[in-house]
Amino acid sequence: MSPLKDQQKQLLFDYCIGLTSEEQTADAEALIASNEEAAEIHSKLKAALAPLDTVVPEPCPDDLAERTILRLNNTARTSQLRLQQLLAGEQARSVAIKTPFWRNIGKMATAAAVFLIALGVFQSSSNFARQRYRQYQCRSQLGGIYRGLSNYMADYDGKLPAVATTAGAPWWKVGRQGPENYSNTRRLWLLVKGGYVDIALFDCPGRRPKITIRLTPSQIQQFNDFPYREQISYSFRICCPKPAQRVSPSLKALMSDLNTLFEKLPRDYSRPLRIKLNKDLSTLNSINHDRHGQSIMFDDGRVDFCKNRCLGATEDDPFTLQNTDTYNGTEYPSSETDNLLAP
Repeated sequence: MSPLKDQQKQLLFDYCIGLTSEEQTADAEALIASNEEAAEIHSKLKAALAPLDTVVPEPCPDDLAERTILRLNNTARTSQLRLQQLLAGEQARSVAIKTPFWRNIGKMATAAAVFLIALGVFQSSSNFARQRYRQYQCRSQLGGIYRGLSNYMADYDGKLPAVATTAGAPWWKVGRQGPENYSNTRRLWLLVKGGYVDIALFDCPGRRPKITIRLTPSQIQQFNDFPYREQISYSFRICCPKPAQRVSPSLKALMSDLNTLFEKLPRDYSRPLRIKLNKDLSTLNSINHDRHGQSIMFDDGRVDFCKNRCLGATEDDPFTLQNTDTYNGTEYPSSETDNLLAP
């Protein structure tokens, strides 16, 4: 039996701490069942992590990871600067060329190479830790939105937030404050306006650069939609206008990180929207997490971080409609099984 690859070991670790998607969970369980080394690693990890089950989780300050990583990076940069100064000092010395001197230079070069390799590993690890932390934050925020959504539905006979719209309404016009209910985000704005969800939860922590725009409660009541596109970096389900014909109880995508197709929308609402699907737009992950994947929340509240855009056995892409290559921002799914999260 061949030894496990690093990628497989990473999958086992993610599985043990609950960071795998539904597909990754199935892969991990299959690996554990079929490979003795994987089963042993899984057993040891579970034993090592068992004491954590008794720990009551506490909310982590939003800036704790950022400050810690910044401090570590500053330390690494300082060490690198000291090494450069040391090398420069040695090169500036006017000494006789003797064998011991070259031996020392060789040792210094070796030490420098080891340091640079270690620095590269450290930076990769810190980037990975930062990505994981932002994924955790994103999952937490989507969970908060789902709780607010559930409270709203409890107050409105189990119905999702909805506004009166007409056929062909341009659901891409985020931030337009006219009397017409155009943008699909107006449905989510009802959660903010009604006090069910804090507006800050709609700004994904993985989105960079971040623009903070604060509104007072009285200002919130004056708007009909999110005032700025930058205040919402998630995409919500576009509902099928036809009566639901549920042929199976399968879960449906409800919200996700920003849809790749609609990252850049016209500021001028009088301009038409026309997006032609191409190879990149068909495969690129959301910009929210540096294209590493996207968090997707389902209608039971579960949140998965998916490294590609294919969901479930049907491999449905929630960022596009079936058999549609051009988007004007007025399209709707033709069936309940065709997920579309936009804009």
